[in-house]
Amino acid sequence: MKKILLLVLFLPSIFISTAQVKSIYDFKTTTTDGKVFDFSMLRGKKMLIVNTASKCGFTPQYKSLEKLYEKYKNHNFIIIAFPSNDFKEQEPGTNKEIKEFCTVNYGVTFPLMAKVSVTGNQMEPIYKWLTQKTENGRFDAPVKWNFQKFMVNEKGELDGIAPSSEDPLSKRITDWIETKNQNKNKR
Repeated sequence: MKKILLLVLFLPSIFISTAQVKSIYDFKTTTTDGKVFDFSMLRGKKMLIVNTASKCGFTPQYKSLEKLYEKYKNHNFIIIAFPSNDFKEQEPGTNKEIKEFCTVNYGVTFPLMAKVSVTGNQMEPIYKWLTQKTENGRFDAPVKWNFQKFMVNEKGELDGIAPSSEDPLSKRITDWIETKNQNKNKR
């Protein structure tokens, strides 16, 4: 009887510890234009994933993000923006309005995804992967505000985060883009 009890207690931990961590390449989402965006097409590229908002104190970072994208887009690098209304309702627009705002005011050419939730019960699945160690296999990194930046390396691994206050053109971010993958956990 003790053996059965031990087996019953021990088996669930085996399944939990051997659970497969998803890859970022397993995700698909939708652009502001309603097109499917498949992350599997980004194999071998570094990604900077940013939750954005049009009425935030950090909104001018769109200019730096576009400048960064223009400089590195031909070097296996991409920026992906996820507009979100999660923080003080600072992204009230529709997907069409968001795209127009970003294009007209900041000349944004990097991919803009459809507006999503990056926190709470309605969190977009890719944000569960970005923010939860149980999903990404690296570390927990809850979204604290608009314009938090997630750095994903060429192997599709979460490499680090940059807070909302860090300019996208910071030395740390540009050094990360320019450095070959060293598989370091840079938080």
